[in-house]
Amino acid sequence: MDDELINKVTWKIPNVLALIGSASGEEWNAMTASWITQLSMEPVLIGVGIDNKAVTHRLVTEGGSFAVNLWSPEDTRVFVKFSKPATRDGNTLNDRPVRTATTGAPIFEDALAWMDCEVRQAIDFGTHTLFVGEIVDAGINDDEQRASAMSDTRMKYGGVKRGGQ
Repeated sequence: MDDELINKVTWKIPNVLALIGSASGEEWNAMTASWITQLSMEPVLIGVGIDNKAVTHRLVTEGGSFAVNLWSPEDTRVFVKFSKPATRDGNTLNDRPVRTATTGAPIFEDALAWMDCEVRQAIDFGTHTLFVGEIVDAGINDDEQRASAMSDTRMKYGGVKRGGQ
């Protein structure tokens, strides 16, 4: 099959776009992610696909938790800023205010909603690991706004590995 066709088809999959917060000790990070889904209702499990080479992968592995921060489609510039490792300054990441909840993973004050998850399983699928986390804390800051989706941006992720990805 043609790589370009695979990319075009997989880029059509509707994906939420969020910031994944991670922490190990005093080291915090957040990264843009689009491979996020609910996997179970009892217990409530959330799955996130994280590149094995990402700082977030190391921090989720070491810290045993992650936070999914859902974002407004009116503020999608944030996703470009978090496509590389974040800079922490006190209780900010890339100048965005954060706090912690139950697990210690960063929760963004500006998030529409957030889920704080303890890792229950990690499965390496090659280039990415599926981290399965149980929601242990959550919150909503804006119940009316829908969460950002990949289609709200010009970003593309998935398909066949391309140069620089």
